[in-house]
Amino acid sequence: MTFLNVFDAAHAAKFFHAAIPAKPMGKYVHFLTIRVTESYPLFQTDSELNKARVRAGIIEGTAISRLSMFKRKQSTPERLVGRELLRNYGLMTAEECEYNVSFAMNNPDCIIYGFAIGDSGSEKSKVVVDTAFSITPFDESHETFTLNAPYENGTMSKQGEVTSRINQQDHIRPQVFFPSIVTLKDPTEASFLYVFNNILRTRHYGAQTTRTGRIRNELIGVVFADGEITSNLRWTQAIYDQMKASETLKTPDPLNEDDVIAAAATSIQALMSAEFIVHTDFIGDSFKPLLNEVKTLVGNETTLTSALQQADKEAKDYFKTHIEKVKKPAAKAG
Repeated sequence: MTFLNVFDAAHAAKFFHAAIPAKPMGKYVHFLTIRVTESYPLFQTDSELNKARVRAGIIEGTAISRLSMFKRKQSTPERLVGRELLRNYGLMTAEECEYNVSFAMNNPDCIIYGFAIGDSGSEKSKVVVDTAFSITPFDESHETFTLNAPYENGTMSKQGEVTSRINQQDHIRPQVFFPSIVTLKDPTEASFLYVFNNILRTRHYGAQTTRTGRIRNELIGVVFADGEITSNLRWTQAIYDQMKASETLKTPDPLNEDDVIAAAATSIQALMSAEFIVHTDFIGDSFKPLLNEVKTLVGNETTLTSALQQADKEAKDYFKTHIEKVKKPAAKAG
């Protein structure tokens, strides 16, 4: 079943598998994503925001501290959005597949994003996500808030006693940008759309996702290749160099989103030109027709349902052929 008209038959055959293969076949699609904070999210370990001391740019050699968005902080919210969608359209139930408790092993989430169930079996994730880093330094990208827990009357005191339920917490500021490359190995057209849609739909990342953590994903392109491409850190450093050269790093003001998108597109094209793999890039203007078609497809209930059903069929076929059949004992000779 074909969903995308932006690719001709030759390109579709080159980019996508007809079925999910059992072994790595050397087809990769890389989603070039700029994650933009729109509230005050938390990416933390042991009550502190995650950060790393790294080189500011590829050219700019000054060391700076950058906020870090670990890989699971990115992939987990996206796969949970996909699971929610599968349940909503009747392709999975909460009873048959519970995240990190009891995986059904035969749906798009389990097959595409992987699972591990002790001795019962495992499936390696076909989605590769690495730690993302803020473009701006740590000191310019966070602030400390004082948090409290008032009583029913709305005050911090009860019967003359003042509560000690006051705490301080560092939060990431709005308009902080995290360049991130999400890689899908050996895609079918349906799995490509499934992962693409999950990235587009996911709105909350990090801790306390019901009250804060709002993040918007701006995709600036996709790269089809026969191997992996540059890292998130190197792309971030290249963006930093590009923005410094164009004098669009205006400390301490937030970065202008248009400047970030322009620098991200220019820098990734420069990095791709230095790669030694076979690749086809859809970045900037060449990406718009694909992005618009995908948004139209996943925004229509009929076509979205068809794409999810196809992804589900492929996952179940894969399960029956490569997981369930392998687990069954061989029949004895009569």
